[in-house]
Amino acid sequence: MAHVPAEDQLEHIAAAIDEIATADVQRLEQLRTSLLGRKAGALTHVLRSIPALDAEQRRTVGRRANELKHAIESAITARERTLAAAVGTGPAVDRTMPGRRRWRGARHPITQVVDEICGIFRELGFSRIMGPEAETEEYNFTKLNIPLDHPAADMQDTFYLKPGVVLRTHTSPVQARTMERYAPPIRVVVPGLAYRRDPFDPSHAPVFDQIEGLVVDEGVSFVDFKAAIDFFAKRFFSADTAVRFRPSYFPFTEPSAEVDAQCQNCRGTGCSTCKQTGWMEIMGAGMVHPAVFEACGIDSERYTGYAFGMGPARIAMVRYGIPDIRMFFDNDMRFLDQFLE
Repeated sequence: MAHVPAEDQLEHIAAAIDEIATADVQRLEQLRTSLLGRKAGALTHVLRSIPALDAEQRRTVGRRANELKHAIESAITARERTLAAAVGTGPAVDRTMPGRRRWRGARHPITQVVDEICGIFRELGFSRIMGPEAETEEYNFTKLNIPLDHPAADMQDTFYLKPGVVLRTHTSPVQARTMERYAPPIRVVVPGLAYRRDPFDPSHAPVFDQIEGLVVDEGVSFVDFKAAIDFFAKRFFSADTAVRFRPSYFPFTEPSAEVDAQCQNCRGTGCSTCKQTGWMEIMGAGMVHPAVFEACGIDSERYTGYAFGMGPARIAMVRYGIPDIRMFFDNDMRFLDQFLE
């Protein structure tokens, strides 16, 4: 533009002011740079050329250049205010961008499983109750026929808050509290958290959900227990799910059993989820030990009952074929989105 007279350059610059009034954000920034930029701005170029003009031209061009500079700055400021008002005080909205799906809040899959399990047992007349997570050694161990010199009561397995007080290692202490507070018949399920010094690996966690079940009445037999668990498994998994009971040992039940459900991933043919056995362990259970009845003030000659304990996370792993329990704790939305209701 060096060969163009300064007056003609100013007229060309003045014509650009009209465009400022309709420019969008991107074009407005381009006009600011092309007109007022320090290196290549058209008006800046004119202002720098003024010292080379004669006296009369310096006065005329200088006055006109300053007028245009103020006019351009005012026009840009006004347009910026107009654009800001159109989109509010927040960031500009690019309407060409694809929409983003909102994340919906939902119950955690383990919470869904807990509620479903409790709902199934409610159909059998069970009430849902809760109990404290900080327990005394008496309720956590002694009243459940577990001597304090038993390995389960050792510091390596139990979190001690202070002498005589622990973070409960299972929800079974609520059994003892319930039997002390209420006279039979008793039929309850007890969901809640339990704590153990377990490694955090694909099948264990130091804090985990557990559901305890307890039935106490006259004439309750192992047949009643098997019928209730079979009903639960077929309602929770599928009507053709097979269930088996394996002899086991727990201090607070006699006889005791481990309950397995047919693997839902391979339907019993064997896979990596069930370690090629076709079965997945879902709970430990058995008939309430007479010593537990006596410790809680219930006549073991008159009453019998059964108790069971299951981990909802393990149950969810069986149902959905999830290989690693740690996935429930990662809060990965790609995983949790699968369980939105």
